[in-house]
Amino acid sequence: MRKSDEPKWAEGLTKPPAWRSDGTETLFDSPWMALTRHPATAPTGMKADYAVVRFKNVGTGVLPVHEDGTVTLVGQQRFAHANYSWEMPEGGAPLDEDPFDGIRRELAEEAGLQAEHWLPALKVEMSNSITDEIGMTWIAWGLSPAPTDPDPTEIFAVARVPFVDLLDEIGRGTVRDSLTVATAYKAYHMAMNGELPEALARALLGRV
Repeated sequence: MRKSDEPKWAEGLTKPPAWRSDGTETLFDSPWMALTRHPATAPTGMKADYAVVRFKNVGTGVLPVHEDGTVTLVGQQRFAHANYSWEMPEGGAPLDEDPFDGIRRELAEEAGLQAEHWLPALKVEMSNSITDEIGMTWIAWGLSPAPTDPDPTEIFAVARVPFVDLLDEIGRGTVRDSLTVATAYKAYHMAMNGELPEALARALLGRV
């Protein structure tokens, strides 16, 4: 197995200099994020005025897969886009917390589930031109009930749907949450390429 942190096609390529921050000013700070402004130098040597949203949590998510190939999703109102969003259970893990501990908590709090088996799915840069937010997701199975404990600002609907229906709805554009979309496609890739237990993969793909 390759241990390099670069794609195989990038090894040996000459890279330009990195961006350089020539100072930092904090424009906004909250318990969840800060906005910093930087006089900066671009890889070309050009001077720039750059701002970055710096998150204080790791975005976490889990796709809970049942033995029959269904997955549990949660629906909730989202403030930023003023819409109702269907997603896998997600949350934010503080930077001083193990993200795996955070997502296990979110699975119970939002979906009322705990899982016996977990596999890492993705580590992604959420919007790497203007933020430093990292997202980490898992696939979980061997599910059983757990007490729910939603945040006081949250009201969840919980639905158990066939995985292939989730893929169809992503294709139709009715499921748009980025971590859910990316993790669903990764789960499909893992099922097709033997990275999941065979029975679970067959169930996910509707081939039971």
